[in-house]
Amino acid sequence: MEPAWRQQGRGRGRGQGGQGERSKPPQKEKEKPPPGPANTAGGGERGRGGGRGKTNAPAEPENSVSVQSKFEEIRKSNQAAAQRLVQSHFSSSDDDEDEDGEIESKDGKRGKILVSTFTTYTDQSGGDVSDLVRTGQFVSDLFQSGALTCLICIASVKRTQQVWSCSSCFSLFHIPCIQKWARDSVFLVSSVTDEDFGQKQHPWPCPKCRAEYPPSATPNRYMCYCGKLQDPPADPWLVPHSCGSVCQKELKPVCGHTCLLLCHPGPCPPCPKMVSVSCMCGKAKPLPRRCSNKDWSCQQRCGKMLPCKQHTCTQPCHAGQCSPCPRVSVQRCACGREESERQCASPQWHCEQVCGAVLSCGNHTCDVACHGGVCPPCPRSDSRTCPCGKTKSSLPCTEEVLPCGDTCERRLSCGKHTCSMRCHRGTCETCRQVVEKECRCGKYRKLMPCHKEYLCDSKCPKTRSCQRHQCRRKCCPGNCPPCDQSCGRTLGCRNHKCPSVCHQGSCYPCPETVEVRCVCGSTVLIVPCGRERSTKPPRCKELCRSPPSCHHPAREHHRCHPGSCPACRLPCLLPLPRCRHTCPRPCHDLVLVRSQQVQLAGPWEQPSEPAFVKKALPCPPCDVPIPTACYGEHEVSPVPCHLRGPFSCGRPCGRPLTCGNHSCSKECHGNKCEACEVGCVKPRPSGCPHPCSLPCHPGDCPPCRQMTRQRCHCKISLLYVECMKLTSANEQKKVELGSCNNQCPKELICGHRCKEVCHPGVCEEKCQQRVKVRCPCKRIKKEFPCTRSREQHFVVECDNACKDQQRKASQLKEAEERAAQEEEQRKLQEELEAFEKRQRGGRRSKKRGRKEEVEGEQGIGGRWRRCGVLLLLSLGGALLATAAYYLLNLP
Repeated sequence: MEPAWRQQGRGRGRGQGGQGERSKPPQKEKEKPPPGPANTAGGGERGRGGGRGKTNAPAEPENSVSVQSKFEEIRKSNQAAAQRLVQSHFSSSDDDEDEDGEIESKDGKRGKILVSTFTTYTDQSGGDVSDLVRTGQFVSDLFQSGALTCLICIASVKRTQQVWSCSSCFSLFHIPCIQKWARDSVFLVSSVTDEDFGQKQHPWPCPKCRAEYPPSATPNRYMCYCGKLQDPPADPWLVPHSCGSVCQKELKPVCGHTCLLLCHPGPCPPCPKMVSVSCMCGKAKPLPRRCSNKDWSCQQRCGKMLPCKQHTCTQPCHAGQCSPCPRVSVQRCACGREESERQCASPQWHCEQVCGAVLSCGNHTCDVACHGGVCPPCPRSDSRTCPCGKTKSSLPCTEEVLPCGDTCERRLSCGKHTCSMRCHRGTCETCRQVVEKECRCGKYRKLMPCHKEYLCDSKCPKTRSCQRHQCRRKCCPGNCPPCDQSCGRTLGCRNHKCPSVCHQGSCYPCPETVEVRCVCGSTVLIVPCGRERSTKPPRCKELCRSPPSCHHPAREHHRCHPGSCPACRLPCLLPLPRCRHTCPRPCHDLVLVRSQQVQLAGPWEQPSEPAFVKKALPCPPCDVPIPTACYGEHEVSPVPCHLRGPFSCGRPCGRPLTCGNHSCSKECHGNKCEACEVGCVKPRPSGCPHPCSLPCHPGDCPPCRQMTRQRCHCKISLLYVECMKLTSANEQKKVELGSCNNQCPKELICGHRCKEVCHPGVCEEKCQQRVKVRCPCKRIKKEFPCTRSREQHFVVECDNACKDQQRKASQLKEAEERAAQEEEQRKLQEELEAFEKRQRGGRRSKKRGRKEEVEGEQGIGGRWRRCGVLLLLSLGGALLATAAYYLLNLP
């Protein structure tokens, strides 16, 4: 979408060849002749050429038309600008498209600056730019927004700011930042190491590469990269912070030539000049070579004599000294006693044997291991002293110097006292004198041996050099050691912590770099750690790879951009519901829709700006015209697809009704016609008293399904039978329909109930139910039909078994009666005796009382025996009665 000022043909777009058509005014305006005298003249010419004589045409109507057209154009441009302002909140791709011309112009300008900077170098190198990659990267970063960052303040380096470039890593820093950094670094080092603060000159390091600079090298002026011009002006056609002249720095490695590029950041490229040089071994003829790559090999055999003086170098032409001889030869040791195969590169070697040669004194032998040359002189031949060193003597080497007998007085290991022993050989003993010692910190004193160090237990409360932690060392003398803890403070990047030892002052900048990528990841911008949050993604020229957010398989082609993609402008083409057509409108899966405004609580609240949200709108109704017939198929008319279907034409329907006897009299309508309201008048079948329940209908009347009520044959139940079954049944079927299918409730003469199912008429007197007939003793029983037993009067007589059973039963009964009488007499006798005893009463003697107790105990024992006998007799009687009953009931 073009901006309004470009649509009107103003600004940068005017005058450029690629945008000539866009900057032209609309064609309608161009064709209209301007008002004034020229227009009048032109009109006269047309009149003369075309045979028309209207030369005095008025200009007022044309002027009013032009004013109206301009007003419409301004209104449209304002609407387009408002729409672009709304879309800018959701996508940045349109802005990228609007600025394509500006970006292309910037790229062209940048290319011209780079070409002018590297022209003198490419002229010498024949157009080869392979050695300019590193320098070109530094120059390109100057033109890219956010690529260069001051590592001290973590802010972007702008082309109008004063900067300083490190000669080692070529990083750019703001001059105020690097000056403060240098002062703080020197102050911290001086405060820790100097006894006389500020007297020594300490170097300060580069924040990135730690290259050291003397205090005199602290930048105090804003210079260009080559150092020729102070305060270089900001020229848009030069590299930022450059003076524009040739660099002329001495190239490295030193070759005698200078840099040919214009004043530039970063390292100077290799020397591009051509020189005539011979090969590294000097055998081949000189050839023209690039000065930066003038060392070359002729690939011939070197042939130089090796340090072993026996062989020559067999390697091809090479630089520097020849490598050691790789061959093996037999060589003697330094004393000449042993031989061994060793590499020619190391001819000097020593065996492990002691020399053993007689020294010059003639009395001792050399105790040095394998060596070359003359043996050293005898160590006992010189003037010697006694062990304490006070007495000197000149004795032959064969005699020992005896102790002098004086006090040793050699200084002991404590450094304060001397040895009190007599002159002796060997080391002196440890100092054991007891002295008053002061501890290392000077707070306490104590008597203790001189050779021991006195350390108290007090901990140092002073703060270490980091000014954060206490010393806490026992008996500290005051020179507290540097803090050994890790700093751990968060760096300015807010991502990492300081890994250095705890220190005073600000931490070094974070040395890490972070890659800021575009959305697709093709374009990468390397920024210092911590700048990734405020750095915009770099501009990418690749196509956007974001998947479409709508139903289309791919988006419209546009450049990679941050944020959401622009709205899809492709046709929807989704199949519409309830038809086979597709949606012809632009894609409406995500459309900006004004959100509903919240109702204000009162006049004190200010209305907020209208918010827009993305919503998926449904496809509009299908408007394709389709020929459609009316309900009654009286006519065919075109109808929109979403309204397709039968319609009413307003004519009478005329379709036959469902009865088949009449036609519909309504206006043309849908499928269901009116129902026929005339009742059925067709004749009923014979015997059916009910009318037809259906309205007017085609065909015969349905069978009568109404239920008729009647009593069954036994006059107990009410039966409901369909009218159709009664009218169409024969006599036998009518008897079946009149039966309730239950047993007949009537009683026969014998007293039993009739066994037949409900039937008409009188019940049949033939009772087949079986009855039981018993003998007089009720032991024998027999079954006979009811009719036969009533007619023939059957009688069952008792047999002999019945008589025996009756006799046994009578005997058993008599025995039980006798036992009961005896038991009753016994109980009466006992009650009488007990009553007589109670009547006697009186005081009894002790002897008599004891006798009565014995008799009473015997009486109690006899009473228990009598109870047992009576219980056995009653059980025996019960068993006999049971056996008799069982025998009598046997068949």
